[in-house]
Amino acid sequence: MKVPRLSTLLLSAAAFAAAGGAQAKSGQEILQAQCVACHAVAKPAKLDLERLWQRKGPDLYYAGVKFNQPWLEKWLQNPTTIRPSGVMVARSVKASADKGPDAIDPAALAPHTKLEKDDAIAVAAELMKLGNEFNLVEKGGFKNDPPNASMASLLFTKLRGCASCHSAKPGSGGISGPEMVDGGARLQPDYVVAYIKDPQKFDPHTWMPRLDLTDADVQKLTGYITTLKGEVK
Repeated sequence: MKVPRLSTLLLSAAAFAAAGGAQAKSGQEILQAQCVACHAVAKPAKLDLERLWQRKGPDLYYAGVKFNQPWLEKWLQNPTTIRPSGVMVARSVKASADKGPDAIDPAALAPHTKLEKDDAIAVAAELMKLGNEFNLVEKGGFKNDPPNASMASLLFTKLRGCASCHSAKPGSGGISGPEMVDGGARLQPDYVVAYIKDPQKFDPHTWMPRLDLTDADVQKLTGYITTLKGEVK
C-alpha cells in the first residue's frame, strides 16, 4: 500500500481550505442577502410618512454611530425583542373583544433572522461602518458625569415621561417604543444624547417627541440609560 506523500497531503489541505474560504460570505454580502428586505442600510432618498409606515424594520444606515459592536455581535446570534409592539405599533395592535385595553397581536411580529457566529461578527463589522457621513451624532456629546441614580431613574419613569413608551426594567413602562432594559449595552452614549435632543434629525416623522430638555436633564437621562446593561442571552 502506498502512503501519500506529505506534500500531496498539504496541497490537498490547502485546496480544501481555499474551497471553504471561497464559500464564506462577506458581511456586505450577508447584509444584501438577508437584511435589506427589512432594513435601510443606505439613507433613503425620501424620509416621508409613507416609507415610515411601510418599513419592516428599523433603519440601519446610521448603525455605526448608534450601536455598540459587541452587543450587535451577540444579538445577531440570538435576537431578542427590542420593540415589543414592532417597528410600527399601529400595525401590531388589535382591538380587545371585551372593551378592555388594546393588545399587541403576536402574529403581527415576525421573528428576526438568527446568524451563525462568524456571520454575525462579519455583519456587525459592516454595520459599524455606517453613518458617520451624516453628522447625526456629535462625538463627545455625552459628558460621562456619574449619574445620581435615584434622580435619573425618577426623570425616566416620572418627570420626563420616558416610561410612557419605553421600559427600563422587564415588565414595567410602555411598549410603543424600543425597550431600554439593555440600552447601555446596546446604544452608544453619544447617540442617546443626540436622539433625545432631536429625534426628528434622524427621521422627520418619527413619533418620538422632541422634549426640549435642558442639557443637564439630557446628560442625566443618558447617564441612567448607560447603566441599563441587561444581558443578551
